[in-house]
Amino acid sequence: MKVYRSINSLPLFKNPVLTIGTFDGVHEGHRHLIQKIKSLARETNGECVLITFDPHPRLIIHPEDKSLRILTTLNEKISLLETEGVDHLVVVPFTKEFSLLSAKDYLQNFLIENFHPCIIVTGYNHSFGHHRDGNIEMLRKFENEFHYKVEELNKQLVDDIAVSSTRIRIALNEGDIELATHLLGHSYSIAGTVVHGQQLGNKIGFPTANIAVKDSLKLTPADGVYAVYVNYKTAKLKGMMNIGYRPTVDGMHHKLEVHLLDFNKDLYNEELKIHFVKRLREEKKFSSIDELKEQLKLDKENTISVLK
Repeated sequence: MKVYRSINSLPLFKNPVLTIGTFDGVHEGHRHLIQKIKSLARETNGECVLITFDPHPRLIIHPEDKSLRILTTLNEKISLLETEGVDHLVVVPFTKEFSLLSAKDYLQNFLIENFHPCIIVTGYNHSFGHHRDGNIEMLRKFENEFHYKVEELNKQLVDDIAVSSTRIRIALNEGDIELATHLLGHSYSIAGTVVHGQQLGNKIGFPTANIAVKDSLKLTPADGVYAVYVNYKTAKLKGMMNIGYRPTVDGMHHKLEVHLLDFNKDLYNEELKIHFVKRLREEKKFSSIDELKEQLKLDKENTISVLK
């Protein structure tokens, strides 16, 4: 897959079959869409082109809205799309100026001038342009003038894509990792750097690596204890992760920390990628450190059982 991060450096695509979206999560709904454009590209002896935006358009159009949390960073999105056999991914810098394009300018000066599409694949509810007045009817109106065809996604697939993205976020916010994994078609993951903590885990026999997540917009699952796999360099390790305030020993700061099974090396400043498998329990406050230690022993046993 070839990746372009500027519309000024695009090649002349061969009979491009293109679609546009955020593709956040690159989930099962997105995969069905990708299979469709790949199939159309084969039929027309062309290439499939995915157009996405960075940063997320909501950050530019509604900067006052601080609620946005993403399922995949741009690099994660690129990596996932690469495994799907996409020919070309175009990452368009989404700016305030770009957001002000009229629907006609968006179509003629952005899509047609830069991509010369053979087929545009879109949903029945797709809208574009500054006032969101561009739609599938407008695309069809200019088919003959600009020599492309519009292929409409069926309503069920479009709705599935929208519901999946929303439902995945809800599942993660509820700690329902199994449902999120099912909808994604792959494990949900978070990447970060190991930073110094208070060494409290060492004192109770469960040393942990404190994770500083790279992207502040990345969605963090609900507080609780999780069975996880951890990518460290070329190794795939087993671990149990706690997300929350650690009310028994701290209770002041929200942290992400992972205890690695059968691993004892200095990881400070190293990069780890956490893959969530199952939420074991909610975070809770114990009456004593000894009670916490007993629960952690049970958590470890449950982690081993889940990951074996």
